[in-house]
Amino acid sequence: MARRGLAQIGDVRGRRVLVRVDLNVPIDEHGTVGDDTRIRAALPTVERLRGAGARVILISHLGRPKGERVSRYSLAPVAARLADLLGAPVAFADDCVGPAAETAVAALGDGDVLLLENLRFHAAEEANDPVFATQLAALAEVYVNDAFGAAHRAHASTEGVARLLPAHAGLLMEREVSVLTSLLEAPEHPFVAIVGGVKVADKIAVLERLVEVADTVLIGGAMAFTFVIAEGGHVGASLHEDAAGQAIALRARAKALETGCELLLPLDVVAADAFSAEAATQITAADAVPDAWMGLDVGPATVALYTERIRAARTVLWNGPMGAFELAPFAEATRAVAQAVAECGGTTVVGGGDSVAAITQFGFADRVTHVSTGGGASLELLEGRVLPGVAAIPEVQ
Repeated sequence: MARRGLAQIGDVRGRRVLVRVDLNVPIDEHGTVGDDTRIRAALPTVERLRGAGARVILISHLGRPKGERVSRYSLAPVAARLADLLGAPVAFADDCVGPAAETAVAALGDGDVLLLENLRFHAAEEANDPVFATQLAALAEVYVNDAFGAAHRAHASTEGVARLLPAHAGLLMEREVSVLTSLLEAPEHPFVAIVGGVKVADKIAVLERLVEVADTVLIGGAMAFTFVIAEGGHVGASLHEDAAGQAIALRARAKALETGCELLLPLDVVAADAFSAEAATQITAADAVPDAWMGLDVGPATVALYTERIRAARTVLWNGPMGAFELAPFAEATRAVAQAVAECGGTTVVGGGDSVAAITQFGFADRVTHVSTGGGASLELLEGRVLPGVAAIPEVQ
C-alpha cells in the first residue's frame, strides 16, 4: 500500500511544514557546491509547497561532523545555491533547534523558505534521540520526508519526527520508492541488471534478490575477480576478496542456477602493471590475468556481450561501474555501458553513487528513466528491506 504523499497533505497555506531533504552535496574549500544534483532533486517538493503557501522549513545533514560544529560542514553554501535554483530568497539559521531556529521560523511568511543548519552538528540526530526529535517537531505543524538517500537510517529527522507530526512522503521519495519497488514486483522482461563495484559481500543480498527477478545479471568491476578466482581462474594482482567473499560469490552463482537467471562474468579484461593512468596495459582473458598484473576494466569482448544484452532489454537496473573509470584508460567499459543504458528503449534505472557519477560524467543522465539519489537506501530497498524513514510515514487509508 502507498504511503501518504503530498496529494493527501491538505491545505498548507500559512502552515509550517518541516521538510527533511537530502542536501548532502560536495562543497569545496571556497564554499562552492561542486555537484547540485541532490539540491535539484529537492526542488519539485519545495516548489509545490511554496506554491501552496506553506512556510517551508528545510532540514538536512551534510557530511559526518560526528556531533560537533564543524565549519566545513555548514549548510550555508547550500542555502545560497538553493536560492539561485529556486529564484527566490532562502533564509538560513545557524542551528536546527533552539532559539536561532525558533526565531527564524517565526519570521517566515506564506511561501517563504528557510534552511536550518546541519542536523549532524547534534549527536542526538543519529541517535534518534526523542528529545531532539521533539525539538524539531515543535518547529512545525506538518512533516514531509523527501530525503530518500537517508531513508534507510532511523534518525531523529527521518523516523523520530514522523511519529510526532502528521507525516507525508515528498515527491522525490514517492518516485524513488515507486520506481525501485516496481523493478522487483512488476518488471517488463527481459530484465537485465548490471552489478559492479568492489566487494561481492556488500551486494550479496541485492544479487540474491536480483537473480530471483532478473533474466540476466551482468557482473563487472573488481567484484568480478572474486567470482573468477572462486571458480578456479587466475586473477594475478587484481583486487579480490578472501575465501569468505569467494564463498558468497559461489552462493550467488548457485542461486542463479537455481532460479534460471543468466549470471555473466567478464570474458576479458584490460590489465595493467600498476594502478595508474600511465601504466602499461594489455587485454587478457578474465580468468588468466598474468602475475603482477591487475584487471582495471572489462575488455572489448565483454563490452560487446554486455551492451548487446542491455540494448535488447525492456528493463535495466545499473548499480556499480565496470572498472576504475576515474582513470581515463580504464573508463571505456563504464562509458559503453552508460551509453547502452541510455540507448535502451525500455525502463532504465541507475542507482549507487559511482554509477550515478559515471552516467552524469559521460553525459547520459538525462536519457535514462530514473537516476536514484539514494546509494545505501536504494540497495536496501532492492534487497526487500523495510526502510525506517519510509515505514514511519502512514499508509494511505
